[in-house]
Amino acid sequence: MSANADEMSIGQSETEESAERFIRRLGSRVFDARKSIRMSRRLLSEKSGVSQRTIVLLETGKGNISVGLLFKVAEALKLDIAALVGDAEYEQTSQLAVRFNEASRSVQKQVLSLLLPETPVAKKGQRICLIGLRGAGKSTLGQLLRQSLSLPFFELNREIESLCGMTVPELISLYGHEGYRRLELQALQTLACMDEPMLFAVAGGVVSEPENYQLLMDNFHTIWLKASPEVHMDRVVRQGDARLSPSANSAAMQKLKSILTSREELYAAADYMIDTSESTVDEVLQELLKIVSQVRPSVQ
Repeated sequence: MSANADEMSIGQSETEESAERFIRRLGSRVFDARKSIRMSRRLLSEKSGVSQRTIVLLETGKGNISVGLLFKVAEALKLDIAALVGDAEYEQTSQLAVRFNEASRSVQKQVLSLLLPETPVAKKGQRICLIGLRGAGKSTLGQLLRQSLSLPFFELNREIESLCGMTVPELISLYGHEGYRRLELQALQTLACMDEPMLFAVAGGVVSEPENYQLLMDNFHTIWLKASPEVHMDRVVRQGDARLSPSANSAAMQKLKSILTSREELYAAADYMIDTSESTVDEVLQELLKIVSQVRPSVQ
């Protein structure tokens, strides 16, 4: 073999190795981007129209994905495709994104207030949203606020049922929780586009879907109605759901505590918090009215 042939062979080998490194790096970036927004491969596949098998091959650096499919993946991840194929600039951005997602909610709020000083709280207008686990009193207090303030009161699950023409249990049975979350997002987007004052209550699990919860916090003054696990359980049982009674299901209380623990930091990201555990309905209502007057003094 001639010297020129040897050089050509070495050059091709180096090029192939560089290409393999690039594909592995690209896969890692897609994986990191997906994990940073807590999106499953299944949901990414649905949003992008790219098969789960192709996404697995891409993320593991074993697939040579086409530019067209990569563009769809980037769009689903809400990324510029250049962010996936770039070098030093992407690495810095990626590191910042990881640090931001690992930070506490309070730190994230401080960072956003510095980076987005033009984002006005007024965007939330006179729209109030009650959040918290089932049994927090959202429906009861929402109706009482509606009467006191003469404002319309919406419950997210009722809006979802209007969108799909079936009950939430039927919806989840047919389309699963991911189908429910997609309709939840649609209902939130519809209400967020309404400029008039309103009262709003959401199901407790909305905080577990980052995109939905962020939309909610961006467009509504959120109030977390907090309660102890024991109070939550007692209220739910008194509502008539004997299945959740500790005497009927010994694992119910442990499951409830686990849910509250896993969501506590998410709920704490709300604009306001009221602990309802040892307060009467009227006492909590008065606290809510004080908050509403702070949010928009014209609402009396």
